[in-house]
Amino acid sequence: MARDGASRQRLDQPREARPGISLPRYDAETFGKLSERVARFLGTWRFIGYMTMFIALWLVWNLIAPHGWQFDPRRKNFTLLTLLLSLQASYAAPLILLAQNRQTDRDRVQYDQDRALSERVVADAEYLAREVAAMRVALGEVATRDYIRGELQRLQEEISPRSGDDESAEQAG
Repeated sequence: MARDGASRQRLDQPREARPGISLPRYDAETFGKLSERVARFLGTWRFIGYMTMFIALWLVWNLIAPHGWQFDPRRKNFTLLTLLLSLQASYAAPLILLAQNRQTDRDRVQYDQDRALSERVVADAEYLAREVAAMRVALGEVATRDYIRGELQRLQEEISPRSGDDESAEQAG
């Protein structure tokens, strides 16, 4: 029986997860779309306007408000504002990079599709060029109108002198 349990374990497959703390799971596609939306918003004038208004209000409040109402006073060099801006930047940078990576992947797929389409177009153009060349060769062997006219005139000339010989023989006889 111990042997039966040992035969089920395979070295080329990971062991099943042990019971215990399960790590959170997330959908990479949903997270990627969210990061693209955030990165797209961070790159707008609207965001710059909102951020400018936020910082201006923060500074005005902490400079003008009574000493007891200030939450980030100037005498502490606006430490909380600096911390918040650093935190925003530390989250914005990876989200922007993630959005760029997703765009790079989409561009790579589009490039591969464009290259495959170009190869098909080139192959079709080469095929059509061969077909046109074959048609030109085949048409070169076909009798043209001028060639047929010339042959008919030659045959008519051959027949005309014979007709004249037959008529002269009938008149003599």
